[in-house]
Amino acid sequence: MPTTQKRRTSKPAKAPRAKTPRAKAPARRAQPTAKVTAPTKAVRPAAPAASTAPHRGKYVYCIIRAGQPLKFGPIGIGTEPADVQTVGHKEIAAVVSNTPVEVFDATRENVLAHERVNETVMRGHTVIPMSFGTVFKTEGDIIELLKAAYDAFVDVLNKMDGKLEFGLKVLWDRDAVIREIESEDDDIARLKDEISSQKGSTYFARMQYGRLVDAAVETRTERYVAEIFEKLRPVSVASRANKPIGDKMIMNAAFLVAREKEQEFDQRVKEIGARYENLTFKYTGPWPPYNFVNIRLKLERAKEAP
Repeated sequence: MPTTQKRRTSKPAKAPRAKTPRAKAPARRAQPTAKVTAPTKAVRPAAPAASTAPHRGKYVYCIIRAGQPLKFGPIGIGTEPADVQTVGHKEIAAVVSNTPVEVFDATRENVLAHERVNETVMRGHTVIPMSFGTVFKTEGDIIELLKAAYDAFVDVLNKMDGKLEFGLKVLWDRDAVIREIESEDDDIARLKDEISSQKGSTYFARMQYGRLVDAAVETRTERYVAEIFEKLRPVSVASRANKPIGDKMIMNAAFLVAREKEQEFDQRVKEIGARYENLTFKYTGPWPPYNFVNIRLKLERAKEAP
């Protein structure tokens, strides 16, 4: 039975493109996203502390809509989970915790802490997630960011309001698929028999066999991926096709789903998984809209006083 259980898992690291033929993703749907570009001299990139005494900075997890200061408790990044609260400007706010001004390693513990805060906040708020390791030197720097990118943040918050992200990875056993293709395609079956019998030179037979199998595999993956996207289109706001990871994955996609459609989306994924018995579905979420928000900060290091 294919795997269709919804799970919360840490985001996998990106892998290089596999050498095997990949399905061509269908044309992307219009994405309800916007780039947030915030040039400001007050914002400084994280840097290692210059002395043993830690300088207190601000780690930023996400941006939300909040007119009043909020506290979320000790759930933040750090050996001892830091207290998480907001730093606001008008009706928007950054969700932050105190931290040494340093470069954070993307360890499992740190990444999970970053995601834990975003997942906690998103239960009651629309979230614009910030990249892992976003550290500002002072609260004033954060306020400058919120001022500089105020219109862009409000625009994205409006577009992401009431929406969640779900991940769907589809895997198959490539060898089993090839055996199935061999049983269905007469030309491929004939070439396999010729190669197996070792009658004369098999070089050209092997070359032709490889080309035909690769083409058949690519056609089949394209069909599966297109069908899955099409079946999920009515219950999602937008979708994005990411690069598959490894030889067994044929689909690596993210879907933006309205909160009121979450159960319907869940049910549709289960129905699709039951239909394709030769595929394994790995379904995760809900997540903040990591794949549907593009935040680009132009950080400039302030000049040090002599």
